[in-house]
Amino acid sequence: MLPFVTFLVVVLIASIRILNEYERGVIFRLGRFSSIKGPGIFLIIPLVDRMEKVDLRIVTQDVPPQDVITKDNVPVKVDAVVYYKITNPQKAIIDVENFRKATAQISQTSLRGVVGASDLDEILAERKKVNDKLHEVIDEATDPWGIKVTTVEVKHVEIPASMQRSIAKQAEAERVKRGKIILADGEYQAAQKLKEAGEILGASPIILRYLETLTDAAREENTTILFPMELLQIFKKN
Repeated sequence: MLPFVTFLVVVLIASIRILNEYERGVIFRLGRFSSIKGPGIFLIIPLVDRMEKVDLRIVTQDVPPQDVITKDNVPVKVDAVVYYKITNPQKAIIDVENFRKATAQISQTSLRGVVGASDLDEILAERKKVNDKLHEVIDEATDPWGIKVTTVEVKHVEIPASMQRSIAKQAEAERVKRGKIILADGEYQAAQKLKEAGEILGASPIILRYLETLTDAAREENTTILFPMELLQIFKKN
């Protein structure tokens, strides 16, 4: 009697399974899919049932640096991070051999494909657009496996040193261009003000010339301005 009771206790212990709130168990009975269990405590049939445990929490998958040639023929090295979770444990276990490895592989190929189809300026300046495209491509590929991609982010884009110098020169030229535009706009506004002042003073060309000279001289620091008597006479006349 005692051996039989011991056998029942051993069988019962071997039958008990406990899963956390974020876990599910895919049950196979004699090799065929039976059901999905969990969370909490439940029983399986020893030697008949086999359980594959699946974690439903969001997984962070780093995509290692990939060497890619962009659409405008610039060699870059780019990496990314993918966040995904399992929404269908049955598909994740049955439809793909190793869903983690498969997701990592499809993320790498998708990263190379999307970056290779984009210009360097787009990758650097429109990162959100590239991230959204990657998200769409990877999510579409993993959806049949019961996996939902929540976020994809390109982390770092490494470009050749020669290209970095070229981009720095381009940025410097753009800053100089903006500075000249601002200066020209200031000159234009100053000219408009001088014109208005000239109209008030009678639109005398001599007065306008002196006003322009005065404006130029005022830009310099520690400048002393002397007004000739002729100018004072002109102001009196006007």
